[in-house]
Amino acid sequence: MPDTSPLKAATDALAYGRRIQSGRIRAISENIANADSAPADPSGTPYARKIAVFQPVDVDRAREPVGRFLRDSSDFRRRYDPSNAAADRQGYVRLPNVNVALESADLQRVIRNYELNLSAEASIDSVSRATLNLLG
Repeated sequence: MPDTSPLKAATDALAYGRRIQSGRIRAISENIANADSAPADPSGTPYARKIAVFQPVDVDRAREPVGRFLRDSSDFRRRYDPSNAAADRQGYVRLPNVNVALESADLQRVIRNYELNLSAEASIDSVSRATLNLLG
């Protein structure tokens, strides 16, 4: 039987990568969904953009990627809308610090990475099958 540990390690690394990309997709999706949400009143705090952050994974130690969500501390957007219940005395509403165009571009990049990851795993599976067919 061939030593498949390098292939197993590669497959594990790809699985960790997919989990990380899934977390990033969730954070970006939530950011886009809340991009135009306003607080209920002028003293409320708008939604703060989430950033998915993951620690490097040592594949040899076989543990799950450790991630967390940080809140973006950049300034909130302001829009003049004196008729909004959340408007301040000057008529401005504080809105989330989410740029939908940048989030959409980041989402496309993350999805592409996820797809490439799946493609790489399919290639590893194909090589494994071909090796077993040669040996069998």
